[in-house]
Amino acid sequence: MDQLSTFLPFIAMFAVVYFFMIAPQMKRAKQEKQFAAALKKGDRVITKSGMHGKVVDLNDKDSSCVIETMAGKIKFDRSAISMEMSKKFNTAPAKK
Repeated sequence: MDQLSTFLPFIAMFAVVYFFMIAPQMKRAKQEKQFAAALKKGDRVITKSGMHGKVVDLNDKDSSCVIETMAGKIKFDRSAISMEMSKKFNTAPAKK
């Protein structure tokens, strides 16, 4: 019983760290992977660096996509596309 009471704070601390830090991070990584896999031509996206554009080509071989911006077409890795900013961009009301 004495040994259990010694390790109980460590077990509780690990449980708190897991449920508040590790599990949400794993869930977010899974959502980002699904988002990148679900990209299709014509989707309006924002990269993590803030570049706005429209997906014009997808390459599953090297997991990249070509985005058309006002400056031209640029090739990006799918992981460079921001899930949160792209969702906000697509759900925001259009400016008149």
